[in-house]
Amino acid sequence: MADSSAFLATIPSPDRGVWQLGPFPLRAYALCIIAGIVIAIWWGERRLIARGGESGTVVDVAVYAVPFGLVGGRLYHVATDWPKYFGPDGNPIEALYIWNGGLGIWGAIALGAVGALIGCRRRGVPLAVFADAVAPGIVVAQAVGRLGNWFNQELFGGPTDLPWGLEIYRRIDPETGLPDALGGVAVDHTPIAVVHPTFLYELIWNLGVALLLVWADRKFRLGHGRVFALYVAGYTAGRFWIEIMRTDTATLVFGVRINVIVSAVVFLGALAYLLLVRGKREDPADWRQDPAPDEDDPAKPTPEGEEPPAGLGPKPEEAKVPADTPSDKAPSDPVTRKEDPKPEA
Repeated sequence: MADSSAFLATIPSPDRGVWQLGPFPLRAYALCIIAGIVIAIWWGERRLIARGGESGTVVDVAVYAVPFGLVGGRLYHVATDWPKYFGPDGNPIEALYIWNGGLGIWGAIALGAVGALIGCRRRGVPLAVFADAVAPGIVVAQAVGRLGNWFNQELFGGPTDLPWGLEIYRRIDPETGLPDALGGVAVDHTPIAVVHPTFLYELIWNLGVALLLVWADRKFRLGHGRVFALYVAGYTAGRFWIEIMRTDTATLVFGVRINVIVSAVVFLGALAYLLLVRGKREDPADWRQDPAPDEDDPAKPTPEGEEPPAGLGPKPEEAKVPADTPSDKAPSDPVTRKEDPKPEA
């Protein structure tokens, strides 16, 4: 057994990533993803309001963007790690087990942008304005999501003797005693390996990118999607070297991890966008639109020559009898009615 005193300076891993609440599993990975989404929406809302947007817009757009992004992230992960699910030892049904981890950021961004476009059109907000507002929140959400990899003991690098090395424990299923790296519990906290915490490297890098975006946006008043492009360039620059350090199984293209290649290509595209697209931040007066009235809105003006829908037009004014105009009808109130004077004899 290794001497535990040799690992005092290293970073411990959690003993588990799943807690059972009766029949329901509470997964740390899912909680981290949810927390990241909440932060991104909250911060994006504040930034969009500061740029002239209306309160509630980011929440409304997120109704479309978040589900699209989750589906896109899972599709990208399955497509780039297909042997894990469809190879000789794979189980295709596990491709649906999103709670076990596995979301590809590029699929999440690509399909999430489609959902955001739908939401932005419904709210009358340009996609570029929305993207610039939510970019810092997205990269912070990615940082929070990396904590889920820490709980799952996944996506780490090679062995290291650095003081910030990450301890990896052997987890087992308490009921069966069989190894279970994802859902098991570490009963022995003696590390079986000490590795580079690449999840932590990316977490710190992402927080640095968020600070860069806020600083550059304030100093240069970036607009027209340039804040989002800077986010993409900054993130991919870090993901490139961090991905090279990782030792988990990945699809290789010409002997290189596929996400290394994707990071390089996307970085060049984002850099080109930053260099080619110019212009200061958009003026809210140029893009803010009042929402169109509903078809059944009674306040909606009726086009000239058309009759308003039944029951929705203005009510005809009721005829009023002026108070000082005598009525043709005899009063019927016996109290106020006066009898005709009798003729004198």
